[in-house]
Amino acid sequence: MSQPAGDERHERIMTEADRIKALGEASESIAPYPVNQPTIGAWLDAMGYDNERFRSGEAPPSMAQVWTMPGLGRRRPDDDPLSRMMEVLTGEGFTAVLGTNCEQTYERYLKVGEELRVTTALDSVVGPKNTAMGLGYFVTSRNTWYSGEEKVASMLFRVLKFVPKDSS
Repeated sequence: MSQPAGDERHERIMTEADRIKALGEASESIAPYPVNQPTIGAWLDAMGYDNERFRSGEAPPSMAQVWTMPGLGRRRPDDDPLSRMMEVLTGEGFTAVLGTNCEQTYERYLKVGEELRVTTALDSVVGPKNTAMGLGYFVTSRNTWYSGEEKVASMLFRVLKFVPKDSS
């Protein structure tokens, strides 16, 4: 007896999720620039926040992600687990994305001159779930920032990848 198409789709999604999770911290990106005072100053200005500590050689902990974000003209590594999982879900018809939450942990303040790298792993894929937005999967990635071999910050980033209700 064959399974309904929805069950087959779910099996394909979860098989790919398990394969990507098994890769562990498969993706690593090196920050293109060291932690630097001009970027810290621009970030403080953009946030409307000022603190002498951050004008004198330290970066706000919440800037950890800033140093390794791809930005314009750069892209995530081909082996980025979150991007891979998003492609799988898009291919299965889950085309919309909604950021749902982000949990960050900071081990210490960063100092001007430090060179960072980030590793990324797929933490979990949960679904399908019926939500107010539509049927979808919650995808969580885990990012860990390092200065040398020292862990300085981490983040769990969760998104909902879904089929909008009006298009199902």
